[in-house]
Amino acid sequence: MGDKQQDSVERPADGNKNQTSDSLPTDEDKHKKKGDPNKLTLLTWNIDGLDLDDIKERLSRLLDYLIEYHPDIVLLQEVISPIYQVLQQVLKPYHVLPGSDRSYFTAILLRKSRVQLLESSIVNYPTTKMRRNLLMAYVSFLGHPLCVMTSHMESMKPQSLERQNQLRTVWKTMREQPQDHNVIFGGDTNLRDWEVKNQGGLPEGICDVWESLGQPEDCRYTWDCVTNDNKDLPFPARLRFDRLFLRQAGKGSKVSPDGMTLVGLERLDDCQRFTSDHWGLLCTFVMKPLSQATPE
Repeated sequence: MGDKQQDSVERPADGNKNQTSDSLPTDEDKHKKKGDPNKLTLLTWNIDGLDLDDIKERLSRLLDYLIEYHPDIVLLQEVISPIYQVLQQVLKPYHVLPGSDRSYFTAILLRKSRVQLLESSIVNYPTTKMRRNLLMAYVSFLGHPLCVMTSHMESMKPQSLERQNQLRTVWKTMREQPQDHNVIFGGDTNLRDWEVKNQGGLPEGICDVWESLGQPEDCRYTWDCVTNDNKDLPFPARLRFDRLFLRQAGKGSKVSPDGMTLVGLERLDDCQRFTSDHWGLLCTFVMKPLSQATPE
């Protein structure tokens, strides 16, 4: 994937319906509206920052979504530096953790009042040709240790072998985490189902969240170029590129998948495009004591 020239992305002007940090919903407001405060909400989304067409309107809508859903954890892919700066300026309730400072990269956003950042690290993919890596954050969610990860794996069909190498690195890193940590990975994997099968399927102890939730049909395709026409492609691609993997803790409390929905399905008013060529995946998880948790 070639890098595009990064134009300036301005902070939304006063009077835009996007809100600044001072007018973001409080946690009390949020949980009156959104149900069980003990549930973890997580959004993963490739925001297509490399596409600079209509970028200001698309970024404005992204901020609207983040303010509306106010997830505890946000995993973003294809962030560019100007977008990162806007996220830092506008989303004051979040700690914004970048995966790089060059070209395009991933980012993890953590709602400070709910998720405490303990430390972070980056695992490099040694043979990547697209500057891809694995961004990790060790956090405490309501007193429970949690490791969250995101990555934008190698793009395009010819890069299958590298992508599978990266998948093995993700799984290996997930399994190496302390047993009292639940581990959640979310990102744009660019995976085809046959590539997972080529690795022998999911490793023991790691589940695909979409599969654990019964493979909901309305969340099957996260890169759906039949419905989403942001990209002018000569073929009707529909793929589940964006995935979530979970490794439950072996001791202490366990995180279990609770629900999943797609985000970003509405066209923007002015340009009639979508926020990204990918849909976002908004997921909820419940935290259960080990004695109540159902093995995956």
